[in-house]
Amino acid sequence: MKVHIINGAPEAIGPYAHATQSGNLIFCSGQTPLDPETMKLVGTTIEEQTERVLENLNIILEGLGLSLQNIVKTTVFLKSMDDFQGMNGVYAKAFGEHRPARSTIAIRQNPLDALVEIECIAEVEG
Repeated sequence: MKVHIINGAPEAIGPYAHATQSGNLIFCSGQTPLDPETMKLVGTTIEEQTERVLENLNIILEGLGLSLQNIVKTTVFLKSMDDFQGMNGVYAKAFGEHRPARSTIAIRQNPLDALVEIECIAEVEG
């Protein structure tokens, strides 16, 4: 297993890596809408927070020579299922025609009380 800490991504708020790699699979830790420079939550709407979360995932993937197009599975954690439509619109725009498998679940709270957190599994081609 390889452990990856990516420059430019928000620092982990616990004892975990941005991503780990096993074979050709990359497992990205859940990302919240943290600004990598200030380490403060960005946005007050589900749309703003989802955009920042996907930007953070993209920073991690780009640091490994990948992009959102390499993602094969995501798990979306929402504070409220009432935010599903707003998250889904931003998510669909970010992924375009690419359609990785996805699970979406509601949670009571995450460590920073964000509206959304997303983790993913990506594949290194080749």
